[in-house]
Amino acid sequence: MSTHDPELWAGFDEMTAEDVAGPVWDEPVPLNPRGQLPVFPVDTLPDWLGAMTAGVAEETQTPIDLAGCLALAAVGTAAGGRLTVTVRGQWSEPVNLYTAVALPPGNRKSAVFGLMTQPLLAAEKALIELTAPQRAEAAAAARIAKAAAERAEKQAANAEAEKAADLTAQAASLSQAAERAVIPAEPQLIADDVTAESLTTLLAQQDGRISILSPEGEIFEIIAGRYTGGAPNMGIFLKGHAGDMARVNRQARDAQYIENPAITMGLAVQPDVLDAIGQIKGADGRGLLARFLYSKPESLVGYRNLTPELLSPDTAATYAHKLGRLALTLAAWTETAELTLTPEADAVLLAYQRVTESRLRKDGPLLPIVNWASKRDGAVARIAGLLHLAAHPEDAWTRPITAESMAAATRLGDYFTAHALDVFNAMKADPAQEAAHTVLTHLRETRTANFTKRDLFRATPRSDFPAMSDLDPALNLLEEHGWVRQQPPPPRTTRGGRPPSPRYETHPRITPGA
Repeated sequence: MSTHDPELWAGFDEMTAEDVAGPVWDEPVPLNPRGQLPVFPVDTLPDWLGAMTAGVAEETQTPIDLAGCLALAAVGTAAGGRLTVTVRGQWSEPVNLYTAVALPPGNRKSAVFGLMTQPLLAAEKALIELTAPQRAEAAAAARIAKAAAERAEKQAANAEAEKAADLTAQAASLSQAAERAVIPAEPQLIADDVTAESLTTLLAQQDGRISILSPEGEIFEIIAGRYTGGAPNMGIFLKGHAGDMARVNRQARDAQYIENPAITMGLAVQPDVLDAIGQIKGADGRGLLARFLYSKPESLVGYRNLTPELLSPDTAATYAHKLGRLALTLAAWTETAELTLTPEADAVLLAYQRVTESRLRKDGPLLPIVNWASKRDGAVARIAGLLHLAAHPEDAWTRPITAESMAAATRLGDYFTAHALDVFNAMKADPAQEAAHTVLTHLRETRTANFTKRDLFRATPRSDFPAMSDLDPALNLLEEHGWVRQQPPPPRTTRGGRPPSPRYETHPRITPGA
């Protein structure tokens, strides 16, 4: 039969492209877009601090963001609220920070914490040993005062009437002196799982400073009300960041005031914990969320170098020496020192303030995180103080902060801003958005053209999708956005049995060139 025979082509002119190749795909609608977040700019740190940060990240094969944020928190712990940055006029900032890094399990967070905090724990141990004689002397004096008061009370109780009044007054005076006797607490630089009440007591015992450095996120559960029946308890965490006076009430004693409390926090949490803190009642309105500097680096799990370069002993020794010496030096201070800015550093910060202000205008990029962004310039001043302290650990308090340190701090400010935008966006996002991102990433990485719902369930982590039904919101959202489409189910047979799992095909953009 000739190819020109009309009978051969009968009916083909009525067919469409979809009849031959299937339904035509429209351009998919992007999910809530996520830009590539910047990596922690380790070159902003002074040499010894940057070398340790990079070395720890390499050996542990963890994102450099974790060690970088901990480096800032470690210097803040050593500073212990003993320094403030005087910007201009009455504006000053203490140099303590709250940092929170979000990383999934399996990212060796504990190993990074161990390496970055070891010099601080060593300094803490040295402080305990150095102050042991003073504490022993104070304890002996307290015992002597208590014994004298008890003897005086017995004498007054057994005294003749004419002597009773004088002996009673003397006993009362000695009893008051015994009550006022204070035994200094063992020095402590770092706390971990503490209630808000015990944290306040720690601040009183530690001359107004304490640091919480933890590879877990229990502190957020405590703030949310783990020990208070679900009632949020964030007052001391707000005051400890701002340096606002706090009061400690103790039985049988007058209230004790902590004039300038300084809490430093360096936390590593699972991403879902970071998202959940947005649900703490009052956390946003009272400004708790705005006080944290957030980081959400990409996990390296699955892409790690199994034979990394090991941390140089010289790098670790230099880090331990400089950080430990700084902690020991400032622990002895009873007064706060002011760090000032050079005119050039002030000009750099002022230019940064103008950028912040312009971006807070109507429809500005920082308006969605206005509470956080309103504290951005203050955070940059604090970071500049820490960088200055790390650059001159022997005498930073005798010289002003330079423009170089301030410029480095503004780069870190930009880094934390990008991550804050992503964190707050995730806090407010529909949970289906996150699930859809997870599924879409899986489909792209595996270049999947067709799949069943059951196959997808088997291929995705149970931590993301505990039950097969948990995939439904993600698949529905991806279908609405045109990334996948469900194929018609095959005809049912008369044999019964379990219906086949829904089958999907993916947009060609997911499998380019396949």
